[in-house]
Amino acid sequence: MDPSRQDNPKILLGVSGGVAAYKSAELLRLLNKRGYGVEVVMTRAARRFIQPLTFAALSGRKVITDLFPEDSAESTLASSIEHIAAAQRANLLLISPATADVLAKLAHGLADDFLTTSSLAFRGPLVLAPAMNVNMWTHPATQSNLAVLRERGARIVEPDEGEMACGMVGPGRLAELERIVEAVDEELGAARPGEFSGQTLLITAGPTREPIDPVRFLSNRSSGRMGYALAAEACARGARVILVSGPTSATPPEGCELVWVETAEQMRQSVEAHSAEASIVIMAAAVADFRPNELSELKIKKSSASLSLELSPTTDILAELGQRKNGRVLVGFAAETHDLRAEGERKLREKNCDFLVANPVGEAAGGAGIDSDENQGVLLSASGESVELPRSSKREMARMILDRVARG
Repeated sequence: MDPSRQDNPKILLGVSGGVAAYKSAELLRLLNKRGYGVEVVMTRAARRFIQPLTFAALSGRKVITDLFPEDSAESTLASSIEHIAAAQRANLLLISPATADVLAKLAHGLADDFLTTSSLAFRGPLVLAPAMNVNMWTHPATQSNLAVLRERGARIVEPDEGEMACGMVGPGRLAELERIVEAVDEELGAARPGEFSGQTLLITAGPTREPIDPVRFLSNRSSGRMGYALAAEACARGARVILVSGPTSATPPEGCELVWVETAEQMRQSVEAHSAEASIVIMAAAVADFRPNELSELKIKKSSASLSLELSPTTDILAELGQRKNGRVLVGFAAETHDLRAEGERKLREKNCDFLVANPVGEAAGGAGIDSDENQGVLLSASGESVELPRSSKREMARMILDRVARG
């Protein structure tokens, strides 16, 4: 979407009072980047955690904080019905974080502030991203309220599990911001549906593991998130996606055909078995370069005086595909600690790719890249064109990559 267009969808972003309120500033930035016009409504409790000025600076719009202005001089007829006007301006209402209190009010039709009052006046898609303590989230009252809201058509972006500010561990932490943005995209039909309709994309993701003995293996720090982001974005654009994934804890995207593998050889065999079905192959997996020559059938004891491993190179799956593309578009990935562009261009030529994403790792990445939620790099093409990929979320980087691949 073009952010400058006046007809781009408008979002009313409600921020309620929880520790996760500070994350809504970054959420606003991501929505802006997608081209949405965002107007922010804050509850009184939310202002205890983050100041309205932050959202005003990011949105370029006045932040609504009260149903009735405190300054009596502003208490005009226009301001007294502003909650109706705000509801009419918006194409979607997003509340993030949505506290247990707000969920209860929405479920029971209570309206005692600007956010809940405008929610009653709003008739478009409603997206709720809950965030709260584990016990509050699992309480029967909260779950009952969620059931009511789902029945009315609200889209609930389920919270993640993990450690919270209160020290407890479990479900209740605000969902990853990219998941919230994805939900908004889907509700507004903004994910370019149909762009890859009729096409099959084969995407690899994650690390591989090369066993040493029954409990040990050689691997790398890949999380699989880049490949999963590409799979999710391709599905959203109408593609049939075959995702060949190594071991990872990442959540598989809905709608893709998932093939689990462990070793580099298993990945090679799966890619070979499915590549004929694909018009585009994206090799985002971090495939092991070496494997042990021998696999011990018994666990190697620590009491051994010393241990030496003889290694052999694994098959270069990307190079194999480059030798027999048969009309397929081939996209490779290269993680580099130095000489990013030069190494990327070399691999682009040697492996006969149509496109190659070179991304920095280690100190050069500054915390992005492998085993991170963010990535950066450069997209090189066989035609000689290059596209800088600035540091961003992996889903946003997936969008930039597929935008270029779609142009051919």
